[in-house]
Amino acid sequence: MFKQASDARVAVFVAPGLEEIEGLTVVDLLFRAGIPCDTVAITPERTVTSSHEVTIVCDRSVTEPGFSFDDYDMLVLPGGIPGTPNLRACEPLCSALAEFSAAGRPLAAICAAPSILAELGLLEGRRATSNPGFQHVLAEHGAELLADESVVVDGNLITSQGAGTAMLFGLEIVRHFLGDEAVERVRAGVVLR
Repeated sequence: MFKQASDARVAVFVAPGLEEIEGLTVVDLLFRAGIPCDTVAITPERTVTSSHEVTIVCDRSVTEPGFSFDDYDMLVLPGGIPGTPNLRACEPLCSALAEFSAAGRPLAAICAAPSILAELGLLEGRRATSNPGFQHVLAEHGAELLADESVVVDGNLITSQGAGTAMLFGLEIVRHFLGDEAVERVRAGVVLR
C-alpha cells in the first residue's frame, strides 16, 4: 500500500526500447519511499515495449490533453537502446529538460541517457557519469566526467552508469526528496547491504 511521504511528484519517461530495470527500479523505490511517481510514455500509446520485450503500461503520455511537464518536481530518463535515441527524438521532452535545467530544477538520467543531457548542453561544467560506452559524449560536451562512480550527484543533477547501478540511482532520488533516514528505511526494506 502506498503511503505518501512527499508532496513532490516524479516523472519517469518511458520510450520504446528502454532498459526496463533502469526505469522500473526507480518507480519501485519511489513507491516504497512514499514519493508519488508517474510513468510517462513519450508515444501517444501508453503501452510501451522495452528493449527486452517487456510490456509496460504507463500512467500518462506526453501527447495527451492536459499533460504538463510542470506537474513534476523531477524528470527521470532511463537508458537503453533504442530507448535513449527515442527519448532524444522527443522534442517536447528535450525542451522540458532544457527548461528544468535553466530553472535549477532536478533532473536524473542513467546509462546512455546522460548523453541526452550532454548533447543538449546541460552538463557543461557539471560532474556526471554514464554507461562507459557513452562517457565520451559527456566529455565531448564539457562534463566533468567521473568515469568510475556508480552514481554522481551534482546539485540538482543525478547521473548513473546502468542497470547494475539502478538501485543506487533510485536511492539517490529518494535522498534528494526525503533525506538519509528514508534511504536507510528503503535500503532495509529491499535488503540492500
